[in-house]
Amino acid sequence: MVETAVAARVPASASDIRSLVAAVDLGSNSFRLQVARVVEDQIYPLDSLREPVRLAAGLTADKRLDEASQQRALDALHRFGERLRGFQPDAVRAVGTNTLRVAKNAKDFLARAQSALGFPIDIVAGKEEARLIYLGVSHSLPPTTENRLVVDIGGGSTEFIIGSGYRPQKLESLYMGCVSFTLRYFGDGRITKNALKQAELAARIELQTIEREFDRGHWKQAVGSSGTARAIGDLIAANGWGDGSVTADGIEKLRTLLLKVGDVDRIVMPGLRQDRAQVLPGGFAIMLAVFEELGVQRMTLANGAMRQGILYDMLGRFHHQDMRDITVRQFMKRYHVDLAQGQRVESMALEFYRALAGRDDETARHLISWAARLHEIGLMVAHTGYHKHSAYIIGNGDMPGFSRMEQSHLALLVLAHRGTLEKIRVQVAGVADWPIIMSLRLACLFHRSRGPLVLPTIQASHRDRAFKVDLPADWLQRYPLTAAALRSEIREWRAIGFDLSIPSLAESDSGFDPATD
Repeated sequence: MVETAVAARVPASASDIRSLVAAVDLGSNSFRLQVARVVEDQIYPLDSLREPVRLAAGLTADKRLDEASQQRALDALHRFGERLRGFQPDAVRAVGTNTLRVAKNAKDFLARAQSALGFPIDIVAGKEEARLIYLGVSHSLPPTTENRLVVDIGGGSTEFIIGSGYRPQKLESLYMGCVSFTLRYFGDGRITKNALKQAELAARIELQTIEREFDRGHWKQAVGSSGTARAIGDLIAANGWGDGSVTADGIEKLRTLLLKVGDVDRIVMPGLRQDRAQVLPGGFAIMLAVFEELGVQRMTLANGAMRQGILYDMLGRFHHQDMRDITVRQFMKRYHVDLAQGQRVESMALEFYRALAGRDDETARHLISWAARLHEIGLMVAHTGYHKHSAYIIGNGDMPGFSRMEQSHLALLVLAHRGTLEKIRVQVAGVADWPIIMSLRLACLFHRSRGPLVLPTIQASHRDRAFKVDLPADWLQRYPLTAAALRSEIREWRAIGFDLSIPSLAESDSGFDPATD
């Protein structure tokens, strides 16, 4: 079953397509597609699609997605892909959440999923999911300077954010969701007093880990987003217990009603989808715990959610307000990076890449810039093997704006910027990474003295597994340490089957003087 809300037909002309953006939210309960038009600094929704995939229900005991859930997901993504035909590659962002974070066979599934959708899929960490949720929620509510608590009960995880305006201040993600809790505590469909109590206690135990930072003393207004909160609010309103908000009194009355009904198949009200009713008990237990542990008395509901947040995040990137750049700057400040050295390495690495690749690739340019700025953050841990510490921090830290795959990719490039290449040979998945790695390594090598350096004109080229760098022999004679380092670099690349050719090295060894020859 596909639920579709259509506000306007998607224009088909090329000029109209270029003004469109789309967000795909691969949630643990449902997949959603949001299409919108960008006009200056505003996003205007056009189409939305929802598919109740219930991906989390397909997780086996050993944390693997079963074939049935994968097929449901692929069928949904095929339909989404049809709607997205003709979209620019950078105008679509697809994001996977908790179930794809924990599934052991997520990598294999993603290859099939990306083929079905026709666009790459990012898996984001819990805190990044929380940031995107807050971005979507904050744009759907009136602006305020007071702190808000935003709670998003998803299928496999629940996100908690405290923020004001459009800026989140605290972000957390807990491993509990409406699908996972319903399967665990209400697997037979029966809603009993004991099952509800056990589910609520389990959620309260999870919440105790964040209670001190998220209780009522830290915010003025509580806001709920996504399906579970809206379903609970609708049930409260339908029974005449409130105006559509979720209240402590309404929750207690709804608890009594659900226990009286006793079965998910008997939860009936106008507008409540059957697929939502099937996962309501687990989500309701989590909401009970949130009200109790965090001191919530009233929770208003927001129309915005993660898919809207993805769109606004994309809008920021289009207007050169990329959250990833902000995160990199914060990391540089936190780890006391030598800014001048970072800029030297970045500038030269970009020049090398343009020469080696023969083109200016935006994605590669971003990766080189971020890697050059962050390659020395590991020095705050230890000088010995600092590139390994840098890579670990990048791969495992909370980096708002970055997906997990982007973090892993960036960590690999930073790990590769020095030391042996053998350690990363099998990890480099695409041939496009090798010119980036070469550019970073050479830039770091040339700027090892960490000071101003008068560089000669350098020419570089690349074809398949062969790299060539041309620079004056007399310059190399004046910088024997750099020449020695380049000889070692040639051996490193040869050891993994690449050819790095620097003809002037032989000339510098023989005392050849190009000025008098």
